[in-house]
Amino acid sequence: MLEALWSDLASMVAQGSCEMLAFIKELGKEKLPETDAPYLDVVLRTLFPKSQPRRCSTTWRKELVIKDTFNGTVTFLPLEENDEGKYQVKKCNIYQIRLTHIKGDEWSISMLTSSPENWVADGIVYPKTTWLGNELLSKLAKWSTEKKQSEFKSTLSLISVAKYSKVYQELKEKYKEMVKVWPEVTDPEKFVYEDVAIATYLLILWEEERAEKGLTKKQSFVDLGCGNGLLVHILSNEGYPGRGIDVRRRKIWDMYGPQTHLEECAIRPDDSYLFPNVDWLIGNHSDELTPWIPVIASRSSYSCCYFVLPCCFYDFHGKYNRRQSQKTQYREYLDFVTQVGFVCGFSVEEDCLRIPSTKRVCLIGKSRTYPPMQEDQFDEQITQYINNRQSCNGVSSDKTVGSNQCDNHHVVNSVTDQASESVCAENETKTDGGRVWLSGFQPREKVEQVRNCASLPRDFVDVVVLSVASLLLNATQEKFDVCLNTWNKGESLSLREVAEHLDKETLKRLKNEYGGLQTLLKNNHQVFEVLNGRVCFRDWREEKISKRTKPEVKRRFSADAFKTRLCWFFIHHPDGCCLTSESCPYAHGTEELRQSQIMKKKKQPQ
Repeated sequence: MLEALWSDLASMVAQGSCEMLAFIKELGKEKLPETDAPYLDVVLRTLFPKSQPRRCSTTWRKELVIKDTFNGTVTFLPLEENDEGKYQVKKCNIYQIRLTHIKGDEWSISMLTSSPENWVADGIVYPKTTWLGNELLSKLAKWSTEKKQSEFKSTLSLISVAKYSKVYQELKEKYKEMVKVWPEVTDPEKFVYEDVAIATYLLILWEEERAEKGLTKKQSFVDLGCGNGLLVHILSNEGYPGRGIDVRRRKIWDMYGPQTHLEECAIRPDDSYLFPNVDWLIGNHSDELTPWIPVIASRSSYSCCYFVLPCCFYDFHGKYNRRQSQKTQYREYLDFVTQVGFVCGFSVEEDCLRIPSTKRVCLIGKSRTYPPMQEDQFDEQITQYINNRQSCNGVSSDKTVGSNQCDNHHVVNSVTDQASESVCAENETKTDGGRVWLSGFQPREKVEQVRNCASLPRDFVDVVVLSVASLLLNATQEKFDVCLNTWNKGESLSLREVAEHLDKETLKRLKNEYGGLQTLLKNNHQVFEVLNGRVCFRDWREEKISKRTKPEVKRRFSADAFKTRLCWFFIHHPDGCCLTSESCPYAHGTEELRQSQIMKKKKQPQ
């Protein structure tokens, strides 16, 4: 196919029937030194759109990419399928990226396109020429000067991207209604589409595993720490037998129906929580269970596999402590969980998912590095490894953390230190249910503790808010040009600068809350805007402009909350509120206060 396309293109250029002959004819014109042939790299690419096209006969497109490395050009030639099912080059929508040497270390990058007036932008694979020139060029210039190398593999490196794109679009369409009925306080779009993407990945992974092993029966699974249970619901609906277990029941569980099996139960690392008849264990943001999942899979059965998507950083005994400053904390933690899998005898693979999250690297253990007759040997190795990590961290049964001196990156491949065998079972105890693998392990509490600054005393929060506000105002006094018609917006300060001016007791109290000072300031959305580690006053004049672009649901919510709280700026700011009473969404005095419509709705009988 590639040879036929190249032959057709050469014929079109020779006959002068192709647009942009001026630069297409230049391809390969300069020869490589000491050769008589031009150096061209021709690639046939298939493009899969991220969104479902509405007016297209196919969900993917093909294009020919010609890389002229010696001359610094890359030309993109879109292809179209004719009535006979053959592909040919489109006579429009051709574009070329050109890198030109100016002098010394100075280079320029430019974009050439064919017939801009006839350019067809379909919003799928053909972007607008303005985007090519304004957006893409600046990104290419930035990327070309960056020296940072990715710590992770390319996205979807272990499965077929073509299959993934097709199945994802189908599942997204099938489960999109979940966004409208989401009863949890979490963001529905993020969680629904993230779980759809994870489910898609697993479906393709399991399909390819069945093909590889010659299996026909769909794999069974258990999702440990299943949370809202949506991933379990999707996999079950797609015909995979399984269940989800979580320490705390969610409201949304009642919406799934009897075919989705979810259990409220605390998982503990001991022999009572093994799954010998299950094919796969899943840990989707499973927090403190994450390092235990390879262990549970290894001890459940020789054929049990696992999939984990690490998020929060936990060791076997509690919070994970960093040991290598040369790596990011995320990369170091992934290496630790990978190491656990190796110690458990798995050949661990890593991949990046296509999900709306910064923590999108998954670790997969689906094959063993040892034969079945060595299971007892590896079981002893696992016990030794867990005990060594506990002693390295100075952790006793009350989960206190001490010094951190041991090397985390030596992977044990076999149990060779016979002298250490005496301590292998040091922290294992026997109960009626079998071995307890780590004494003192505490699962998450059934009732989630609120530590997002929302439960702090109101008077404490008010004092902090006033203190920070005073800092912002004082920081701008020297440079603020006094004008009777100007509202004092204050300065923008880093969170570090703000923290340096707060007393030790306040900082100590905030440190016990998730997110600390930053969370408290973000909770006081009316007063502050926190962005990129800096805090400033929220200018409600700018909020009024951006309000027009808000989704209908958020606009309706804002209307329900209108004038239900006092305006902080009207009461505390030296210049009062920057908006008039009619424009401000908050009450300028108690006489303007109205009862919240949101509270009224909540109080209505179901």
